[in-house]
Amino acid sequence: MATAEKKNPNDVSDLSFEQARDELARVVAELEQGSSTLEQSLALWERGEALAGRCEEWLLGAKARLEAARTRAAD
Repeated sequence: MATAEKKNPNDVSDLSFEQARDELARVVAELEQGSSTLEQSLALWERGEALAGRCEEWLLGAKARLEAARTRAAD
């Protein structure tokens, strides 16, 4: 019997900006409810940090593309 490889729950590298943003909003809402245990809250916080980082990657990439387009347009 083959076992499935366990994926890191904080691996967000395959998420689009919209997916990461939407999940981050859900994580924040769940944390704001305050009904989770400490362990659950810590896991949610870590997931939120990973999601925020992914969103930042997308935004920095978009900014770099815009700057490159402006530079080309100015030449």
